[in-house]
Amino acid sequence: MSEVLRSPSEMKAWRKDKVGTVGFVPTMGALHAGHEELIKRARKENDLVVLSIFVNPTQFNDPQDLAKYPKTWEQDFAMAEMNGVDAVFFPNFEEMYPDKYRYKVSENDYSLLLDGAHRPGHFDGVLSVVMKLFNLVRPNKAYFGEKDFQQLSLIRGMVDAFFMNLEVIPVATVREHDGLAMSSRNTRLKTEERKIAPAIYKAITESKSAEEATAKLQAQGFVVDYVTDIGSRRFVAAKLGEVRLIDNVEI
Repeated sequence: MSEVLRSPSEMKAWRKDKVGTVGFVPTMGALHAGHEELIKRARKENDLVVLSIFVNPTQFNDPQDLAKYPKTWEQDFAMAEMNGVDAVFFPNFEEMYPDKYRYKVSENDYSLLLDGAHRPGHFDGVLSVVMKLFNLVRPNKAYFGEKDFQQLSLIRGMVDAFFMNLEVIPVATVREHDGLAMSSRNTRLKTEERKIAPAIYKAITESKSAEEATAKLQAQGFVVDYVTDIGSRRFVAAKLGEVRLIDNVEI
């Protein structure tokens, strides 16, 4: 049975006497098949697996977005148990931020592009909480999905910059049958919006340019934050109603 650890002190005590490799899957809960793929990969490659569930307020630039973020503890814990997770770390804000977020981790280049340009402070919050989680869990390997490719790249960069003793493992984006990248936010799409949403993947994979993809999405009712090609990847963020969706593909 998965052990539930509700504070940093409990997490540290659990970790203290463990031997063997530890695989870590950090999440904000509302788990879906994409998260399950991360857990399965961690289970396959490590002696022990830790899953964290923490909706991190410091990475939300919109308080309403934070308030609406789905919380599904019972289903999440059931998925953890079913996939052989050894420990679920489930802390609260006060325990994770005893300093009230006076201290933070910032990156001053790539984090200001793409999502960083549209969500001020978002990646400061992401990097800060991931640094805290890495220090508590002390994993050998940590698993992140490629859907949040900018996040994945920044976390890899942070690990290198601070000489952190772990490996960041990328896991390919898991998609619905119609191509829509799996996301906890998908549950907030209205029925009609859900029918339109797969157009994001179609547009970024089939268009010859970012501009063409932008035009296609706007024609279908998306409010496009960006479609941008960087290196060998095309990145997109667009809103349908109240829900903001992101994706990326190799081009």
